[in-house]
Amino acid sequence: MTFRPEFEAPWIGRPHVTALTINRLAQRDIEAMIDGVVGNKLIPVSIRQDIIERTDGIPLFVEEMTKAVLEAEGDSEARRAAAAVPSPALAVPASLHASLMARLDRLGPAKELAQIGAAIGREFSHALLAAVVRKPETELGSALDRLIQSGLLFRHGVPPHATYLFKHALVQDAAYGTLLREPRRALHARIAETIESQFAEIAENQPELLARHCTEAGLIEKAVGLWGKAGRQSVERSALVEAVEQFTRALVQIATLPGTPALRREQIKLQVALINPLFHVKGYAAPETKAAVQQARLLIEQAEALGEPPEDPLLLFSVLIGFWAAAYVGFNGDLLRERAAELLTLARKLGATGALQVAHRLLGVTLSFTGDIAEAREHYTQAIALYNPAEYRRPDGRVTELSFRALTLWLLGYPEAAQADIDLAVNEAREIGQAATLMLALGITNYTHLICGNHVAANALADELLALADEKGAPLRKAEAIFQRGCVFALTGRVSDAVKMIASGVTAWRATGSTVWTPLHMSFLANAHARLGQFDDARRCIGEAMIVVETTKEKWCEAEVNRVAGEIALMSPEPDATIAQTNFERALAVARRQHAKSWELRAAMSMARLWRDQGKLEQARELLALVYSWFTEGFDTLDLKEAEALLKALAA
Repeated sequence: MTFRPEFEAPWIGRPHVTALTINRLAQRDIEAMIDGVVGNKLIPVSIRQDIIERTDGIPLFVEEMTKAVLEAEGDSEARRAAAAVPSPALAVPASLHASLMARLDRLGPAKELAQIGAAIGREFSHALLAAVVRKPETELGSALDRLIQSGLLFRHGVPPHATYLFKHALVQDAAYGTLLREPRRALHARIAETIESQFAEIAENQPELLARHCTEAGLIEKAVGLWGKAGRQSVERSALVEAVEQFTRALVQIATLPGTPALRREQIKLQVALINPLFHVKGYAAPETKAAVQQARLLIEQAEALGEPPEDPLLLFSVLIGFWAAAYVGFNGDLLRERAAELLTLARKLGATGALQVAHRLLGVTLSFTGDIAEAREHYTQAIALYNPAEYRRPDGRVTELSFRALTLWLLGYPEAAQADIDLAVNEAREIGQAATLMLALGITNYTHLICGNHVAANALADELLALADEKGAPLRKAEAIFQRGCVFALTGRVSDAVKMIASGVTAWRATGSTVWTPLHMSFLANAHARLGQFDDARRCIGEAMIVVETTKEKWCEAEVNRVAGEIALMSPEPDATIAQTNFERALAVARRQHAKSWELRAAMSMARLWRDQGKLEQARELLALVYSWFTEGFDTLDLKEAEALLKALAA
């Protein structure tokens, strides 16, 4: 950054004005500067964009606005901070502000045009401006020419197809700040009415623009409906961060209106609608998400107490899904089973096929993750059979079921069937075209690739997930992708990189309030530490995995956790065959109890190698042959090929 004490300010119109001058940054440099100030924290995409646009590349403004946003408590305060920092009172040198105001005052009739343009926005079209101003074209053209000649406004194109841009956001702020409260409200009302009556396409496709003007005009009830519409459109186009902000603005404003049955019903709909984008933007178990779910249930209970139950009974069902999701992501096996049973009971009471489909899906996830893997498969199958995209209004149901069922099928010993489900899930997610659905499919199916050892496929999906999560501002999925990349490093021999990447992913994952998958996370990390000879870290990680399995009851990979613990005992500088055998026996017992044939095969191979090294060749061969002979498919997968090779070696 280069600072100079004096400069010539051509846009003010007076040379040699003493003020603070800073070389302007390109957008990529602004982004880098924001990242440097923000560090590991996250700020909403819209606020980041606001910083870029309003600071006009001036480093001081970039730094101060970003700091103000970080110091704010909550997104709404952050938005206010972002709007406030580049104001005359906080950031603009007094001489610069005074000069801007003087220039506006000297514009004569063109000042009113600057005020109207500032109310419309930093950038606006000739057609909209003309419709709002309602003056003869010659008079309008003359005033615009004066603004352009003054250097305060840029024009692109030729009227009536021209667009205009204030040279700096500070110019827009100064012009807007000269409007008194009531004239300003009236002007925003006029702009809103003009957009609705003469620019129907804008009103339909950009409801957030109309909502902003209605908000500033004090037309709060109308603004609420428009913010809600904007939120729903953002969800449809996978603009998840924007959806959260728009639903939140609708809810903040509806809370200021006198309560009526109609408004209370609308408030419930908005509160429930907020939950889904929050899942992806903040995380399923994040405090903001939990609070939104709790508030939705409270609003429904209050409405029922008033004798005003929601018109749509599935709204309560959607809220209960939120409670289930929090129990799943911040894993609590007992609570998860309770929530899943509650959902199935309500779905049966409602008699809605779509609700039953979802209830069976969530019960399938619940059962598989808590160790009832065979029973889980039946519920996934029932859910897929019930799938009807027209009934439950969620296009991603079948994708979710296929993604999770793939893992269950692999555990049960059907790797080819698992791969078929993976292919269907990812392909259908792409066809749906919604980022949230695709991120779920990529993330969940990739766990199956990882535990299968399919490092090429796993790497491709992790890369795609990371790019998409970055684009959509989804920290949960980004953390998932980082962890999965680390696992690919482990599978391909880049063990040192694996430790760093897995640990980074786990830290980011937990920062969202998520603990599900911890036994798997810690198993991969423990194995990587052991391969580096870091046995204290390896034992710590596998010990944590064992504790988590026991305390949270996330038991789907309990057999693998015990097997890895046994392998670490053998890899240690002082190998302990007794501890290893005890862990392998536990792994075999758990896998058999859960019907997890793939884990059983892996545990049998570990035990067979141990017995081989102890000279117990016949026992080793009998154990492994019995498990291997059960399989009917997937003989080209890594584990089955290794098992076949080991059997041949034992028979030699």
